[in-house]
Amino acid sequence: MRVRTFVAVTAVVAMLLGTAAYADEQGVAWDSMSAEQQQVLNRFAQNWDSLPAERQVRLSRGAERWSDMTPQQREQAQRRFSRWQELPDDRRSHIRERWEEFQGLPPDERQRIRRNYQHYRELSPEQQQQLRDRFQRLTPEQRDRLRQRFRDMTPEQRERIRDRMQRDRRG
Repeated sequence: MRVRTFVAVTAVVAMLLGTAAYADEQGVAWDSMSAEQQQVLNRFAQNWDSLPAERQVRLSRGAERWSDMTPQQREQAQRRFSRWQELPDDRRSHIRERWEEFQGLPPDERQRIRRNYQHYRELSPEQQQQLRDRFQRLTPEQRDRLRQRFRDMTPEQRERIRDRMQRDRRG
């Protein structure tokens, strides 16, 4: 009985994964989306079938995420998107490249970067500015050495450095 259940579950998972891969290759049929997704993507309805499959998949997933957001989350997303649209093309291209680099990192490295960013966000605006100023005063070689030294540290060593820096800043 367990073998049959395992085989059945495996078959369903394989079918679902195959369907997802097929949807990625073939795009997303307009009629396969929920009414809410269609409403969010209404401006694409006329030329949906002519959009590249990859874009259809991205848009449908985005519409699904949008549907799951609270009104406050939607407002924040709209503000971020407006700021994104206002950026020059070369800046957006640079950000996309950096995002792809980030996505290519091992999961533990991405997590480390997220923790560091969260730590930075918890600093006061004055502390953030001081940190940016100190970093800007370094030569490119010093910056590279600093980055590498920090990468080579254990999480505990990084935490001790952060604690020491905070104590030094407080006086």
